Amino acid sequence: QVQLVESGGGLVQAGGSLRLSCTTSGRTFSSYGMGWFRQAPGKEREFVAAISWSGGNTYYADSVKGRFTISRDNAKNTVYLQMNSLKPEDTAVYYCAAKFYGLGNSRYDYDYWGQGTQVTVSS
Repeated sequence: QVQLVESGGGLVQAGGSLRLSCTTSGRTFSSYGMGWFRQAPGKEREFVAAISWSGGNTYYADSVKGRFTISRDNAKNTVYLQMNSLKPEDTAVYYCAAKFYGLGNSRYDYDYWGQGTQVTVSS
């Protein structure tokens, strides 16, 4: 079993930055590909970014490419999402997810989920 806890959300003005963190416990963190998803009110949960177990491969949704950066520190069992040039449409609850030795851009690809952290971007 893997437990994931997100932090770092909050209220920020458009154009600002936030860094989300997701710390895991349980089984070996480096065995998992990690993803970030988000869900706005009334919308489906959507893929944001993913990183392979080694950190060597990263993937982004087109809507965040060039603004968001995913990274991981396996020594700290933590994955990060650096979000720059935030827009009001980035407002959502952000979730991290873990997939055993794999990756994907669908919510159905992932085995474990955190509880989410709210990000609100004001215009």
